[in-house]
Order: sequence, then structure tokens, then C-alpha cells
Amino acid sequence: MVKDELIQLIQKKYVNVAVVGIGYVGLPLAITFANAGFNVIGIDPDEEKVEMINRGESYIGDIPNAVLRKHTEAGRIRATSDYAILAEIDAVSICVPTPLSKKRDPDMSFIVSASNGLAPYMHRGMVVVLESSTYPGTTRELVLPILTEGNDLKVGEDFFLAFSPERMDPGRSDWTTYNTPKVMGGITQACTEVASAWYGKALETIVPVSSCEVAEMAKLLENTFRMINISMVNEIAQMCDRLGIDVWEVVDAAGTKPFGFMKFNPGPGMGGHCIPVDPLYLSWKMKTLNYTARFIDLASEIDANMPRYVVGKIQDALNRYKKAINGSKILLIGVTYKPNISDLRESPAIDITHLLLEKGAEVSYYDPFVPEIDQDGLLMQSEKELQAAVEKADCVAIITNHSKIDYAMVLEKSKVIFDARNALKDVPGKKDLKVVKL
Repeated sequence: MVKDELIQLIQKKYVNVAVVGIGYVGLPLAITFANAGFNVIGIDPDEEKVEMINRGESYIGDIPNAVLRKHTEAGRIRATSDYAILAEIDAVSICVPTPLSKKRDPDMSFIVSASNGLAPYMHRGMVVVLESSTYPGTTRELVLPILTEGNDLKVGEDFFLAFSPERMDPGRSDWTTYNTPKVMGGITQACTEVASAWYGKALETIVPVSSCEVAEMAKLLENTFRMINISMVNEIAQMCDRLGIDVWEVVDAAGTKPFGFMKFNPGPGMGGHCIPVDPLYLSWKMKTLNYTARFIDLASEIDANMPRYVVGKIQDALNRYKKAINGSKILLIGVTYKPNISDLRESPAIDITHLLLEKGAEVSYYDPFVPEIDQDGLLMQSEKELQAAVEKADCVAIITNHSKIDYAMVLEKSKVIFDARNALKDVPGKKDLKVVKL
């Protein structure tokens, strides 16, 4: 049987591996496969990424150059933009982006492009795993027809197709691609077995499920859970503001309960490649079935309003010193979507900047991880010296609480501060008149 032969080759690591899409998900996965002893080809249309990988230069913060270079110099990892290499490949992971369109609908163009690139090179004894976050049904209804068009290959017999949702949390070292449990669901049981055998040779824990739809839905449940809870605590923050209560103290107090409560902190809005995006894939899918995903839609509405709420709080901070937002110098500290990484995807700082500019503010930013912003019509460079930038600003807004920031200096030298992350919680000094919290 093809299945048994392929599993035997996998066990001996005689299969050649390709990762299509070598970004935040694909490159760490390629490293993990290489660590396990597989030879890996990265495929990406971005020639700059291809050239950097082949030089042993990482563009992902979690992957040091030395780690990548070890594998490129040993010949275990190389990259190309040519899909023709797939004719020599036995195992393929698809890790391409799945953004939202301008209408907030799923943009499947990257998955379709990757599948079309792979289709001419499909052959017996191949296993394909889609990792891109998407709506239930994508693997079976979209990818499978593309891979089987024009050939007589039978899924589950001649080749094997599965979905395994990526579970990346950039900036973490405790949970990595290797030790984060990996859900795996195939088109058929045989597909699940082959894909699990392959990933099981490189990752610590594989969690097989009964179908690719279960695996697709599990990913959406994970991120919908987080989206709804973050949006809820952001609404609680707005309630506490009207009640004159410190939401951070409330959250800390509730967080002492050892059962029945999971702590989520408020913030200026959700960011990243998953939480603000993936649940909307599920909402879109349900609309095609005449069902309204009310929790998701409400959470998305609350999240979309958070940058405006933040701008209102910055306005409140300026009002303490009888300053109008129009013409004021606003310094944003931290512009990434979470601390201690360089990732700007879906960062609320971008929307906050646009809103401040629309109100006539002079906006600058300081972020040790982002030397330049070139996104959504913004072209800005980070301030070089934080203290000088703080001293000339009419208001400092802490949007992302990077650990590298000297918050004691920020508190001392600022005229007034809006703190979206409670970054100044443990910093000694007088805060009552100077600091406005979320």
C-alpha cells in the first residue's frame, strides 16, 4: 500500500520536505523539520526572503541567524521561488497568509495560489498539510479539487491531505513549534495517519482528530475564545471608566480566584495574524448558512472601536493641561501588537496614529523593535532617543509595553501620560495627575 510505504520512508526520514510560505509560521516549521533531520525546501514568491534564507539570514525575530545558518550551511534548508522543485518533494506544508479582504471577508487568494502552484507536481506517495488558518471546509472543498484536477490521483490512497492549524505565539520561548501540541485532521483516516506520522517525527505531541473540518474548527474556537474574552474585558474597561473604578485593579482582584475564571487584560485593541482575523472567517462561513455569529460580530465591533476610545482617553489626558489635541505633539511608545516583538500585523497603533493625525495631532513614535513604519499609508521612523522624544511631547501614549523601555524615566520626564497597558503599575512616583489609564 502507498500509505504503508510512505510511512516507512517517513520513519527513516527518507522523504524530502517543502514548506510553502516561509514567514512567521513557515520558517519556524522549516527549522523544526530540519532539527529533526529532514531536508527542507522553503518556497516563497518573495525573492528577498528566498535570498536571505539562502544566505542564512533570518527575518523572523524568534529565529536567530545562527540557528538558520547552521541548517543552510549543512544543506538541510534552502529556499526557492520555483514550484517546479515540488516534483522532487514527498511532503508539503502550506503556511501561507489568510488575511481579510477590504470587505472583511476571507481572502483565499494565497491558499489558491499555493494549491495551483503545487497541483502540476502532485504524484503518488505525497502528503500535503495545510496550516493556514481558515474556515471549516477549506481543505476539502477548496484545496482538494485543485490538487486532483487533471489527474487520476485518489486522496487517501495515492496521496494524503490533511489540515493542521498553526499555533504560533511570537516572542515566546516556553511554547514553540516543537512542543506545542499539534492538532491533525485528514480528509480520510489514512490521511490523518500519514500526516501524523510525518509531523510526529519532528514535533513532540500530535493530536489526531476525525476530520479536517474538526481541525479547522478547533483553530477558530481557540481564537474566537480569546477574541470574545479580550473584547469583553475591553468593554469592562469602558464600564469601569464611567463608574470611576480602576479596571486593572478589578482584573487583578478577579484573577485571584483559583477556579472558574481566566484572566484577560484590556488593551488598545487586538492585533496579530490570528485573534482579530480568524473568528471573522467563521462568521463569514456561518452567513453562507443563514446563521449570524452574534458573539463574534459583537466582539469585533467592540474591538474596532477601541482605537477611537484610546484617542478619546488621550484627549482626556491633554485636557488636564488645557491642551487641544489639534496641534499637540503625541509620542506613541510601542507600536507592535504585543510586547517584545517586531510584528505590526493588525496592530491597533496603526489605526490610533491615523485617528490622531485626522484630529490634527503631530504624531511620532518610539519602538526599539520597529525602526520604520511603512504601512497603510504611514511612513514614519522611530525616534532615536527616547528621553528627548518624551521631553518634547505634549502627551506620551504607551500603546505597547515593551520590557526594554525605561518607564521610570518616562514617568519622570513626561508632561502627561496615557497608559493603555498599565505599564507604570509598579513604577514608583506620583501618578495621580500625570497618568491617565485605559
